[in-house]
Amino acid sequence: MGTDSVLVGCGAGFSGDRLDAAAPVVRSLIRAKRPAAIMFETLGERTLALAQLARMENPDKGYEPLLERLLAPILEACLQHNIRILGNFGAANPLAAAKAIAGLGRRLGCRPMRIAAVQGDDLVAAGQLGALEDESGRPLAFGPVISANAYLGAAPLVEALQAGADIVVSGRVADPSLALAPFIHHHGWALDDWQRLACGTLAGHLLECGAQVTGGYYADPGFKDVPDPHDIGFPIVAMQGDGDFTIGKADTGGGLVDRHTVTEQILYEIHDPSRYLTPDVTLDITNVELDDSVQNEVRVRGAVGHARPERLKVTVGYDGGWLGEGEISYAGPNAAARAKLALDVIRRRIGPDISMRGDIIGVASVFNDDAGQWLSQHMAPSSDVRLRIAVSSPDRAIAARAAEEVLALYTCGPAGGGGARGNTRRRIATASAYIRRDLVKTRIEMLE
Repeated sequence: MGTDSVLVGCGAGFSGDRLDAAAPVVRSLIRAKRPAAIMFETLGERTLALAQLARMENPDKGYEPLLERLLAPILEACLQHNIRILGNFGAANPLAAAKAIAGLGRRLGCRPMRIAAVQGDDLVAAGQLGALEDESGRPLAFGPVISANAYLGAAPLVEALQAGADIVVSGRVADPSLALAPFIHHHGWALDDWQRLACGTLAGHLLECGAQVTGGYYADPGFKDVPDPHDIGFPIVAMQGDGDFTIGKADTGGGLVDRHTVTEQILYEIHDPSRYLTPDVTLDITNVELDDSVQNEVRVRGAVGHARPERLKVTVGYDGGWLGEGEISYAGPNAAARAKLALDVIRRRIGPDISMRGDIIGVASVFNDDAGQWLSQHMAPSSDVRLRIAVSSPDRAIAARAAEEVLALYTCGPAGGGGARGNTRRRIATASAYIRRDLVKTRIEMLE
């Protein structure tokens, strides 16, 4: 790889990822002695809606709850070695997240830093709910909206880097944009250089899910073996100015990067391989070529770019009512039949007018259907099963019946049930919409 390359590593692929994964990435970036950045992708559709709820309850919250634990192991080293940090861990409250990072830096004794909070994706705050459209361009309206966030591209992140930000905190941006921004910033790519933006977006797509590209989700013992997955190294991309890049991993004992792991991640969440839409570019991966002649390193070339879409995607979160769950185990002879009897009892007691699903885990769960038809036809003997009941309702009291009815099985039978537990929680429903790009206004707030 050429000396003009910039490195971008991934420290998290979702909210709840390993908290110790970023440190080996940062150590590898430091050893490489090249311009570098690390990205944290911690945001999903429901994650963001839940963050909006948290902000409604406390205006100082609404960002990634594990933020400080994610950054504490690497913040001082990144600042010392000028490794930029970019993350969508701002969720529903990027400015509060920026303030939390500033406080963490003071407690750790870090050097002074510049933290940029990227604002503008929150369409509720911007009063733009009336501008939402469906895929065909027709106006869309929803019931009580909790959140509506546009997928921003790399441009505001690049603006923050150009303003000297050490750390860039965003809410909803497209996942690959977190990596694309430092590529654009370092190499000086134009925001309409579709060819290079396509290469950077493909690299970001490979990075965005963390260890998914370095053997984590790939692993299948005896078929696709991965060394030491307990110590898996998260991915690092080295990007050249012409758009050619290699992807490898942090220098740990575990994980694997080859043409198979990379192919799986390239195809992940891709609907049309010739037209993968992002806020930055329309990506065509149909001519991508991979070279894995170097161990744990894959060279990627052949991405093609076309003009970006005229509209931005929007994820809308709205009130989805309540979900109640109850679980209980049955073991020993005739366990599956006793679990099925328990399911029949609860189904009769709940009644046909309430939305309910029952699964017998160990016999049928993933392949079962809401009506229980698959279960009735394919139930197999098993001596260790767990019954799960789920009830969905706008009424919390009705949803809570799932846990109540399961608990009552202790004495109401059938025989031998144990380990009952339950919970009732609010649900967030999500839907996709679109908005004209020119209606979304972004801004940067810089904390010195």
